[in-house]
Amino acid sequence: MPRPYASGVVAAPVDRVWAQIRAYNDLPAFLPAIGHSELVEGVDGQVGAVRRLTLADGGDPFDERLLVLDDPGRTLTYTFTGANPFGVRRYVATVRVSPVTDTGETFVEWWAEYDADAGQEEELNRVFAQDVFGGGIAGLRKQLG
Repeated sequence: MPRPYASGVVAAPVDRVWAQIRAYNDLPAFLPAIGHSELVEGVDGQVGAVRRLTLADGGDPFDERLLVLDDPGRTLTYTFTGANPFGVRRYVATVRVSPVTDTGETFVEWWAEYDADAGQEEELNRVFAQDVFGGGIAGLRKQLG
């Protein structure tokens, strides 16, 4: 099972970075690949909420459901709820932030597990790790750092 991963340091306090990430429907604020987000089910910041995302370069919208929102652990987990632009199955992604205690910065980790056809895994791992997760971490740096 593939597990793409990205991590980085954001030059902002952990509570500020966590507040941005936990604002579930505000993904376009720091992930450049997402052009629009709309809450279509539930309440923002509550488990079960579903956001409908549209990529910045167009395409069909797709939905993600919030599975875990752990404020003490500063961890957020979500899943695709159906068709998605990557064609993956059983996708579950997690973002976790931790304080860098000696500098006051924030360590951000973002990873996923998913199922896909074996021939697609190498490219999907690159897209998720670099474009999606790495792009989101870079966006957090730009927005908050």
